[in-house]
Amino acid sequence: MSLLVTPDLVEQARSGKVDEADFVSCIAESLPYAWSMVTRLADELHGSTVDHAVSQEVPQTDEEWGQMFRMMASDSIRAAIERHYDVKLAFQNCCTVAVFEPNAEEARTEFTSPEAQVLNQKPELRNC
Repeated sequence: MSLLVTPDLVEQARSGKVDEADFVSCIAESLPYAWSMVTRLADELHGSTVDHAVSQEVPQTDEEWGQMFRMMASDSIRAAIERHYDVKLAFQNCCTVAVFEPNAEEARTEFTSPEAQVLNQKPELRNC
């Protein structure tokens, strides 16, 4: 299970409308490592004049890896985080996370390009 959902959240889903704040809270509580990384990047971005912030932090445990993968692989989780922080997320390799200002499409396109992906390959991350 990727999220630790409460009975109330399940009932909201069954009734057809999950409260956004409750969903975001569930994400933060279920994926604390991944949530803290994105929070730090969003704070860094919003506290500066740059149009994006990138983390090179490598998760240290299988649990941390799993949280990153679950966060970045779920469209609904990513979308909720993007709305919550007013950012666009991008994921490169298995651990390089970036947040972008919503209008920083050129920087985001460059970060997610095949060229950037190829240049970001590292032998030590081949079987991470």
